[in-house]
Amino acid sequence: MIASLTGVVRAATRDVLVIDVNGVGYSVTVSPAVAQAHDIGDPVDILTSLIVREDSMTLFGFLSQQELTLFESLLTVSGVGPKSALGVLSVLSPAEIFSAVSLEDDSIFKSVSGIGPKTAKLIVVQLSGRLSSVVTVEEIDQRQQSNSSVTAQVVTALIGLGWSEKVAKDALSHVPVDENMSVAELLKATLSSLAQVQRP
Repeated sequence: MIASLTGVVRAATRDVLVIDVNGVGYSVTVSPAVAQAHDIGDPVDILTSLIVREDSMTLFGFLSQQELTLFESLLTVSGVGPKSALGVLSVLSPAEIFSAVSLEDDSIFKSVSGIGPKTAKLIVVQLSGRLSSVVTVEEIDQRQQSNSSVTAQVVTALIGLGWSEKVAKDALSHVPVDENMSVAELLKATLSSLAQVQRP
């Protein structure tokens, strides 16, 4: 399985990069934002997911492990194929996806072309409780957080989602904290309290 590619961009369209790796060109389907960020001749290091069908083998490319994990998580949802999953990531940021699923708000997914009301609801239902580690673990590791308390991890995760430290701490102070609450549970409760706050 091809998990990543490091090479040079040889051609680019709206949603495809052709990456030359030691003389071999790989066609990689990417979001428009990723395609527009790379010019011919640019070096590129991209994570990939290989989707095999009866009549095709397609590489999908991502610039972060977080996006790749979300893409593969979306593929587990009934009715969501690779193009629809990439479409979600093209329109919504990982933070928006995580927040929407945590808050059980399917409306944001309806803004994505090809995602109808039923599929939007399935995304929220089937991914509920499965995405906490996608954000919290990655953001905590990146910041090398030394304080392992649940509240500190939640603050770190909220900062990673785009809120300021002050807003994160203020929101957390208004959430009843049970000593047995997990990071995911406390994060979901805090996100609920932030629902009325302008998104970052």
